[in-house]
Amino acid sequence: MKIDRLIGILSILLQKDVITAPSLAEHFEVSRRTINRDIEDLCKAGIPIVTRQGTNGGISIMENYKISRTLLTNREMQDILAGLRSLDSINGTNRYGQLMEKLSAGSSDFMSQNQSVLIDLSSWYKASLAPKIELIRNAIDLSRELEFLYFAPRGESTRRIEPYYLIFRWSSWYVWGWCRDRKDYRLFKLNRMEEIRIAEEGFAKRSVPLPDLGNERIFPGGIRVKAVFDAKCKWRLVEEFGRECYEELPDGKLLFQADYTDPDNLLSWLLTFRDQVVLLEPEELRREIRTILERMKENYGERGTDGVPGKKE
Repeated sequence: MKIDRLIGILSILLQKDVITAPSLAEHFEVSRRTINRDIEDLCKAGIPIVTRQGTNGGISIMENYKISRTLLTNREMQDILAGLRSLDSINGTNRYGQLMEKLSAGSSDFMSQNQSVLIDLSSWYKASLAPKIELIRNAIDLSRELEFLYFAPRGESTRRIEPYYLIFRWSSWYVWGWCRDRKDYRLFKLNRMEEIRIAEEGFAKRSVPLPDLGNERIFPGGIRVKAVFDAKCKWRLVEEFGRECYEELPDGKLLFQADYTDPDNLLSWLLTFRDQVVLLEPEELRREIRTILERMKENYGERGTDGVPGKKE
């Protein structure tokens, strides 16, 4: 893309005293005429570029502009590289890595093995997520509406939105947009979106508020949980809630206390611990667990020869 090449040329000019047009053309694999047009565009953008003919001639930035070399430090460039590589991890391409090579041209330190931060945003669902992300990005760039089938706890429905932001949060991908049905901004999880298509109709962009992604906004809490866990569950409690979420009892068991936002998610989470946890509060969820266990007992009771649970010959 031209914008990538312009950024790359500017980066080289900020790092080198002088460079020739043929060298730039070879580096970016374009013609010298294309490089000349790019230099003209940079000049129009206000970059003070000087060209000199002769043996020691070439293209450079005016001396009093060289202070811009320090605009980004080595550490900052490495952070940019880590971020760009993380975007490549989504779909397995090297598109952003190539952009970083252009940004860091002339300074190999940025692309060396000195990277200390590696970010991988890929998931088990890369095969299905990558095309969704690409499709949604195109819709955002083109200001076109998205239509899709959405699966929610209350059932599935066809939704139509004006997409504005792709968001990675809580280990999942979301799209933030104006929902035609709800007449408000909504957050949709990509893994629950199917049959996505870009509508023919475009839309006039709104003055969009940035989504409030604070845990208090999305996960308001409201359910005060008290439970006792076996000591062997300590690693999971620390990983998911932090060291302060439990108190170690004299018998080695762990008294867990925390706020939870959704009763169904809480029950599902507790059941992953099988018999290694006892819920103390709230009482209504204790009753719900007993009901679930009774149903499970029926489902997994002895089977008769016809395979129906609970029926014996």
